[in-house]
Amino acid sequence: MKTIDLTPLYVQQAELDKTIAANHHITYDSTRISRTLALLVEMGELCNETRCFKYWSNKGPSSKEIILEEYADSLHFFLSLGIDLNIKNKVFKIDSSSIPINEQFLNIYSSIIEFVHNRDELHYNNAFIQFLNLGMSLGYSHDEIFKSYLKKLDTNYKRQKNNY
Repeated sequence: MKTIDLTPLYVQQAELDKTIAANHHITYDSTRISRTLALLVEMGELCNETRCFKYWSNKGPSSKEIILEEYADSLHFFLSLGIDLNIKNKVFKIDSSSIPINEQFLNIYSSIIEFVHNRDELHYNNAFIQFLNLGMSLGYSHDEIFKSYLKKLDTNYKRQKNNY
């Protein structure tokens, strides 16, 4: 089991969220449902790139870089939802799972829906830890996840400057 301190990413995400809020005249409250739906969509895009459920196809998963980029997209929304919830703990104990990847995705979806119905830190942490474990199961290191997040953060700031 490993520990990952995501405090720096929460700080970075809060700054991006402030920029987006100012540019689009929105609040956490006014976008809560949309951000949750966006997380589910990004999780679907991540799942699609892994191709873990495509039993009918011989084509393998997308490149490690593409999958990691989709993972970073989902991470942005998880962090934003945690900021909105004002979570206290930003250090997580994670481990890769022996559960098949397609089952991990289903478990994460289920946990996100539970979080929708029970918007509290316990349900947030349950979904988020499963997501972080998925990253390890996909073979990504903490360093790779951080770098991919920061790369996407830069892209998101550029998009805000260009009226995306």
